Amino acid sequence: MLRIGLSQVTSSEDPAENLELIRRETARAAAEGARVVVFPEAAMVRFGVPLGPLAEPLDGPWAKSVAAIANEHDVLLVAGMFTPSDDGRVRNTLLITGLGQHLGYDKIHLYDAFGFRESDTVAPGTEAVTTTVDGVTLGFATCYDIRFPELFRRLADQGASAIVVPTSWGAGEGKVEQWDVLVRARALDTGCWVLGCGQADPAATGTQVNPKAPTGIGHSTASDGFGHVHAKAGAGPELLVVDVDPAVTEKARAATGALANRRLG
Repeated sequence: MLRIGLSQVTSSEDPAENLELIRRETARAAAEGARVVVFPEAAMVRFGVPLGPLAEPLDGPWAKSVAAIANEHDVLLVAGMFTPSDDGRVRNTLLITGLGQHLGYDKIHLYDAFGFRESDTVAPGTEAVTTTVDGVTLGFATCYDIRFPELFRRLADQGASAIVVPTSWGAGEGKVEQWDVLVRARALDTGCWVLGCGQADPAATGTQVNPKAPTGIGHSTASDGFGHVHAKAGAGPELLVVDVDPAVTEKARAATGALANRRLG
């Protein structure tokens, strides 16, 4: 069993301010026994502001400060940040740090959809990433990635029992419903637990944001491989704590045959 905290927050435009938010919320999750603490995509700085001047490498001061927080509380900490790309854009990176690890996952599928063009300023990643905590293998995906089942199946093939999905979901008609369906669908596709951790809806706290940017809708959700939802947040800031049992993953795969019975891909 692996206890995972999903910290649904509203990030600001100030990386230093967001670092303090991460510090406070990590302590809160660790106090509830979380071994892994997940923050949303763009936890370093929210979308809707120029990202290039704020991007830092994984060995830069912001990521090192997050690593220190993880080490202080003896957890694996996952938080969305932006790292420099060689082509002048940035990469949308999940920082994965703590418990002797310090690595990143660069978002593969970029949000060129619903009138937004992430690829104008963000370069895509190419590699699927997994890591193991207390014998449980975790896979990683970011926001728009959840629309692409191939990535989730690859993570399952690499041994993942659970996949964490930090997100800053774009608002709009039907978007909450799409998010709900996609979390459970990717869980059913793979038998994995899928744990989506979103930016809270800024409107829930009266926070003013760029209305054209995908700055979150809340509704963080944890589903097991049978599509059963174990925890779900509302629109505003909230902490979910979920006990992930890898045995449920094996039971789901055996029952549905979703991986074993594949004929393509």
